[in-house]
Amino acid sequence: MKAIIDTNVLLVANGQHAEASPKCVEQCVDRLLAIQASSVTVIDAGYEILGEYQNKTSLYPPKGVGDVFLKFLLRNAANPVFVEQVRITATGKNEYAEFPDPQLQTSFDPPDRKFPAVANAHADKPPIWQAVDCKWLNWWPPLECKGVSVDFLCRDDIVRFYQKKFPSQSVPTLPEA
Repeated sequence: MKAIIDTNVLLVANGQHAEASPKCVEQCVDRLLAIQASSVTVIDAGYEILGEYQNKTSLYPPKGVGDVFLKFLLRNAANPVFVEQVRITATGKNEYAEFPDPQLQTSFDPPDRKFPAVANAHADKPPIWQAVDCKWLNWWPPLECKGVSVDFLCRDDIVRFYQKKFPSQSVPTLPEA
């Protein structure tokens, strides 16, 4: 298995998201431990993803599972057994030629655009793991139409966060688990 991991998965695994449920924290921890043990994490060759991880976590000393996972990635960034890198082409600040849907890119959160770009640039189009960023509920259908899938790790939490953030809107349908 291969996956691209949104930063919030590491943060939830670290206990850095106060509103995440214990079940969500456990799911993020379990997934990070599993991919570290026997799967491949996909990142960009320019280390934008690793840079974001480093800005949001604590390496010295590592305090949580997300921090330890980042240390693992940094140690193994050049080892294709654990980490695969793909090149993405910046066409502007937080804009990428490889983003799967140019129209969607303009409405997508700029710091999150690298994740679909990496997924689309990779030959296997691995899924993007998403924990608690509820805006992704609006984005997954057009991404899926372009061959990029989103794996929502904390389905109950993300629905709850969506209802709180967008109280006048219906919760979008989640992809099949």
